[in-house]
Amino acid sequence: MTGQDPAQDAAVIDTSKPHPARMYDWYLGGKDNYPVDEEMGRQMLALDPRVPVMARVNRAFMHRATRWLAQNGVRQFLDIGTGIPTEPNLHQIAQQVAPDVRVVYCDNDPIVLAHAAALLRSTPAGVTEYLQADVRDPGTILEEARKVLDFRQPVALSLVALLHFISDEDGAHDLVDRLLAELPSGSFLMVTHATADFTPEESAAAIAKLKAVGVTLALRSRDEFSHFFHGLDLVEPGVEVVHKWHPELGEPVPGQDDGVIPGYGAVGRKQ
Repeated sequence: MTGQDPAQDAAVIDTSKPHPARMYDWYLGGKDNYPVDEEMGRQMLALDPRVPVMARVNRAFMHRATRWLAQNGVRQFLDIGTGIPTEPNLHQIAQQVAPDVRVVYCDNDPIVLAHAAALLRSTPAGVTEYLQADVRDPGTILEEARKVLDFRQPVALSLVALLHFISDEDGAHDLVDRLLAELPSGSFLMVTHATADFTPEESAAAIAKLKAVGVTLALRSRDEFSHFFHGLDLVEPGVEVVHKWHPELGEPVPGQDDGVIPGYGAVGRKQ
């Protein structure tokens, strides 16, 4: 589904400004990032040294939510904003529960495509695919995803640590509505999102620093985050600070309880 040569895409990676996927990789201790990503990452750490903990907490939420969804019968996942592969990936978690799970990954950074082979190691009974696209182009994503996923059956839409990079001007809520509109009853939405609710001064400084290098950071309040789930039935415990959503389904992240984790997570079911 990529339709492109990863080596060719790697050659056109823009290293002149930081990219959220590569910064996230740096926070997680990965090597698939560039000096510009590390520099901005260090500036974020100067504002809040717990940023790497936040990145790991987001990753852990994805593991727990995926596990919950697979345990509750979901066999198809559309993961947008996949990021650079870090094991275990979503399909590995889901296929541990149900080997026949089908997963479509999507990201807009060519470096993710260059490492997409790590995302395609499915169980024999399941399927994983990767497509190169931007969440701001939901029509293309849905068209390509239909080639792998059966939209007559429930799909879990994963938007983990993504929507806070989509501004209101780009219609973040409308984009989510557009994607969900194509999915059948019984589908799910799983989201994590950074917020300024707990750290307003540090958050304002982070927004300004990222804006200066062309990266949007749209931190939303609890109410604004909750609006992504309008019309959906929230899975208990509803909207929660990320690491407090079903903690029994995974291992705690070291340091997650040593201070505020400024982000929300939730899962909702389409009626």
